[in-house]
Amino acid sequence: MTYSQCLYPLDSSLLKAVAYSTDETLQLEFRTGPVYRYFRVPPTIFQKLMTATSKGAYFNRNIRNSFRYQRVA
Repeated sequence: MTYSQCLYPLDSSLLKAVAYSTDETLQLEFRTGPVYRYFRVPPTIFQKLMTATSKGAYFNRNIRNSFRYQRVA
């Protein structure tokens, strides 16, 4: 899995950092510590997450429970 970008810090009370790979894998680090990978996330979902006023609310509405995921840390 090759990430096109490094982890980017986020201004969010829920999410600490994000990375998105060329194979449509979204990696999210939560403020509470866990890191999850979400698979087959379209680029538009990632772009909208990055521009959302509330990244936590966007995550809860559009990513959580919508994509297959794996806890990695």
